[in-house]
Formats: sequence, structure tokens, C-alpha cells
Amino acid sequence: MESSVRQRLLAKLRQVQCLPVQAAAAAIFAGTVATGVQVLLWLLSATPVFETLLRDARLTAAIIMGQRVLAGDPVWRGDVMLIATLIHFGVSFVCAAIALPIARELGRRSALLAGAGYGLAIYAVNLYGFTEVFPWFTVARGWVTIAAHLAFGVSLVVACRWFDPPREAVKDLSDPRTRRGPGIAG
Repeated sequence: MESSVRQRLLAKLRQVQCLPVQAAAAAIFAGTVATGVQVLLWLLSATPVFETLLRDARLTAAIIMGQRVLAGDPVWRGDVMLIATLIHFGVSFVCAAIALPIARELGRRSALLAGAGYGLAIYAVNLYGFTEVFPWFTVARGWVTIAAHLAFGVSLVVACRWFDPPREAVKDLSDPRTRRGPGIAG
């Protein structure tokens, strides 16, 4: 039963012709995959996961909250985690909105390569470009962060393509003669 509900929900998401909804869904998916990859790589490289997660949250939250958030030992703070999460979601949403129309037009292999390139570009912008304004991000540079950004880029284009319905479905949805409503037999 649970699988059938999930399948119907995913089918509905695929039918939605709204860039913000598709971009949000793709951003959440890609962000989750990238975080999973990053945590796994931290574990495999014997990096202290919780402390590094708290450090990265403070680095991100400092964009809005100021550098005072960076002082002291990394401890759990709800406000820091909320701000960091909102910033990451916002950036991921913008990245997804940019990638969505491009991912639609590329073939599968080209989209995956473009996604990897996009992830590397996001890494370069975030950890080299933004460090001109927010120099504290230099500490987060490294192979694990590169891998997480690669995972983000690839999973983002996969999600953009997955949440984008086929052109025929869009055409059928926009044609009033083929639209089906609740209780309308067809």
C-alpha cells in the first residue's frame, strides 16, 4: 500500500508543469544525495562527522548571521542549523532552476556529463569565488567537498530529467479535450 501511495505521489510530481515545484523537488533530491555522499566519505576518511557537519553549518550560517557564529567550539545550535539549511536549500533551488531547462534538452549521457561539470562549477564558485567575500570557507575545500559537489550536480540533472514529464504528456495536459477531472469518465 505504501509503495502505491508513493508511486501516485511521484507520478503527480512528474505531471506538475511548474518550474518552482520541479526545481524544489530536484534540489531536495540532489541535496540529500550530496549530503549522503559527503557523510559517507567523511566516515570512510575517519573525519569526525558530527563536528565537521557543525563546522560546515556554522560556515554557511555566518553568511547571514555574521562571523560571530564562527567563534568557539562547534556545538549544536538550532538557529545556526536552520539558517544553514535555508541557505543551502535556497542555493540548491537556484541551481536546480538553472539546470532544469538545460537537463531537459540534453541526452542522458550528455546530461550526466553536464551535471558533473555543473557540480564542479558550483564547487569552484562556492569555495573559490565566494571566499573573496567569505574567506572562512577555505577550510571546507578538499576532495570530499569536490565529490559531494559532483554528486550534487549529477543527481540534480538526474532529478531534473526525472521530474520533467515527457513532451507528449505536457501536450496532453494542456489540451482541454484530453484533460480528465475527478469523476469524469474517460
